[in-house]
Amino acid sequence: MTVRVEAVARRSGWWRVAATVVTIALLAWASGAAAADSHERVRRRGVLRWGGDVQGGEPYVFQDPADATRLVGFEVELAAALAARLGVRAEFVQTDWSALVPALERGDFDVIMNGLEATPSRRTRLELSAPYYVFAETLVVRAGERDVHDLSDLRGRRVGTLAHSFAHELLRRSPDIEAVLYEGVEEPYIDLAEGRLDAVLLDNVIAARYGLVRPELRAAATVGTGVYVIGLRPDETALANAIDAALDELRRDGTLKTILSRWDLWDDRQATVAAVPSAGAARTTRWTSAQTVLFVRAAGVTVVVSLLAMAVAVTGGLALSTARRYGGGLTRSVAATYVEVFRGTPLLLQLYVLYYGLAPLMALNAMVAAVLGLGMNYAAYEAEIYRAGLAAVPAGQSEAALALGMSRWTAFWRVVFPQALRTALPGMANDFIAMLKDSSLVSVITVVELTKQMTITAVDVHSWLGPGILCAGLYLAMSYPLSRGARRLERYLAPAAR
Repeated sequence: MTVRVEAVARRSGWWRVAATVVTIALLAWASGAAAADSHERVRRRGVLRWGGDVQGGEPYVFQDPADATRLVGFEVELAAALAARLGVRAEFVQTDWSALVPALERGDFDVIMNGLEATPSRRTRLELSAPYYVFAETLVVRAGERDVHDLSDLRGRRVGTLAHSFAHELLRRSPDIEAVLYEGVEEPYIDLAEGRLDAVLLDNVIAARYGLVRPELRAAATVGTGVYVIGLRPDETALANAIDAALDELRRDGTLKTILSRWDLWDDRQATVAAVPSAGAARTTRWTSAQTVLFVRAAGVTVVVSLLAMAVAVTGGLALSTARRYGGGLTRSVAATYVEVFRGTPLLLQLYVLYYGLAPLMALNAMVAAVLGLGMNYAAYEAEIYRAGLAAVPAGQSEAALALGMSRWTAFWRVVFPQALRTALPGMANDFIAMLKDSSLVSVITVVELTKQMTITAVDVHSWLGPGILCAGLYLAMSYPLSRGARRLERYLAPAAR
């Protein structure tokens, strides 16, 4: 009996091993089939969908100045040439540059082709094609700056660059340098010209078109080289191989050189494009304690900006509401115009105008511009809340105070205003909570607050879930006590409680 059981057990063990081997083989076959399907999928659909960001501007992909409905750029031509080699047509998908990788992973398009630099961190996350362009990192300073010859000369100073770029990774190697991050390619050079930065480090393609065209700037040094590649999902090696083969054809028949030359991009570096290895600083993809510290610091920036901006909004809103209620005709008109203009235009636009638009006249510090921009915008909303509160106080209250011998000013502050405040308080609390969240917009003027830090960390650790949950938790931790405190104050100010 015992022998039979052992025999059965041995046979069962062999069955398990055989089943495991078959399962692994099936998975391997399925994986290979999926990889092969990536090219076939594009062929069947007849379209190669490529992701990019038009904000990157000339010469990558941008709106044709002669026909805004049409996109032009060397990557538009390259995408069309590649698609033709694959027997399909190219279709552009607009996506914010910092979100290109997660959008690719979501399946929004087939490939990324928008100045995507080959770095070690991207190689761990994506399948990268052969390079199609070799770039150099150009360090740009003001024309009168003669002491800067390398990054080592910029210790303790501010250097602007694009977030998540190869230049950003180079700056991270030098912790003594303060890296100031931007979303667009022109804004860093505006800030450098205005003296809000000490240098800008970006690809030579960008420096030549957006920085060195300014007479007040000059190139100080070239800091390393890298390559532009096409990014694909890691399991789509069949499509990657097809694109590599198409790129090789474009190089051999001179099409790539013709495209690059047409956009004044061909130089000696391009002759070695197929042989240039990718360069980049090795970085961790794990969550570290340093990233937690950066999160906490960014949350502190959010709180400081929101508190100061709310102080501006409350003061401005009170002045506007009293001007509209008690002022003369002209004063009321000016106050009403302010409210309509600031309520009727996007906060993001106001921040751009305040920080970049007014820079030639008044180069505000980024934090000052953030506080003023948020405060001036919310002052318009606060003014309407206070106006409603003042209107809710019966006129007899003011008349009674005047009949008791109070001046108009004393009657306002001691009788009318406390009652109006009670009505306005819930709206003020809502506005402050909304401002905490809207403060994320100030990242466009280089202030690294909580949401911006979340996006930086998400790219570093290759995940949006963990940083996103932590970011949401911190926002909730900041806003919930505020809601509770506002409700307590409302109860304290309620007539029945007095």
